[in-house]
Amino acid sequence: MTTGVNTLNTTPVSARGADIADWRPEDEQFWSSTGSRIAYRNLWISVPALLCGFAVWGMWGIITVQMLNLGFPFSQAELFTLTAIAGIAGATMRIPASFLIRLAGGRNTIFLTTAMLLAPAIGTGIVLQHKDWPLWAFQLMALWSGVGGGNFASSMSNISTFFPKRLQGTALGLNAGLGNFGVTTMQIVIPLVMTLPLLGAFGGEPMTLVKSSGWIFGKIAAGTPTWIQNAGFAWVFSLVPLGALCWFGMNNLKVVSPNTGNPIVAFAKITYLYTLAFVPTVFMLWLYLPKPTGVGLLSMWVAIPLDIVLAVTMMRLAAFGEMKEGVKKQFAIFKDKHT
Repeated sequence: MTTGVNTLNTTPVSARGADIADWRPEDEQFWSSTGSRIAYRNLWISVPALLCGFAVWGMWGIITVQMLNLGFPFSQAELFTLTAIAGIAGATMRIPASFLIRLAGGRNTIFLTTAMLLAPAIGTGIVLQHKDWPLWAFQLMALWSGVGGGNFASSMSNISTFFPKRLQGTALGLNAGLGNFGVTTMQIVIPLVMTLPLLGAFGGEPMTLVKSSGWIFGKIAAGTPTWIQNAGFAWVFSLVPLGALCWFGMNNLKVVSPNTGNPIVAFAKITYLYTLAFVPTVFMLWLYLPKPTGVGLLSMWVAIPLDIVLAVTMMRLAAFGEMKEGVKKQFAIFKDKHT
């Protein structure tokens, strides 16, 4: 007699389709014949996508210093709000990002959140060409860069589902370790690309250093032209092909994400949950940051916990339809004492 289990074990898996319904990484035969190839393909696409996420998220640490060296008309305290905004936004984005794989699918999530990084990358390249633009324009780009910080949560959630338990530690270690190398990559790439006209006439005019700067090969004297806008534009060269790789090379596991809907529906879920997290982030930043950006009413130690609580609460209350049930299942992790 043929059992339901035997029928399942003989079901073929399509390595070409974006959605995979039959996924059994703990089955040795399945893993060696099909699963391993698909899992590692998803991993090796996930790693550079996460690396770029960390790079775009962390780039404001270098950009703000170079803005000082170029004489942007902002105080040191005002400029360093940019790094604070990016940091808080990225940390908050990890809350909805941890829910996205179940609700929207791995391939859909990694593709869209990687493509989203094009906005702060290109936007930052544009605003950095204008010293006379208001501080809020730069702060908006820093806020948007927080998407890159959130990508860590969705990336790790996604990769863990592809591998058998005996290999999950290795896979997650590679994904996190090599992905975090984006911080180091950013620290090498940005000072380098600011020394040359990366996009030629399309990349804008250089600015002249009023204070000496530096890069990996030594000191750069005051009076030297620099293309600070390349700190943002440089990531477009990797984000565009990575977006294509995510779309055509990654997969949604239906055993993990059974109700993703079509890609448009999945993208709407991602955008909606990210919006729910951005709203309390903006509000808390307004209460935390000093004038003229905010009111300076709360300390960092009060604003950040409140931001987290508000983001989680809004997601719980504002989810609807099938998404509400998916969010409810994810919230079960908060019953675990280790969480």
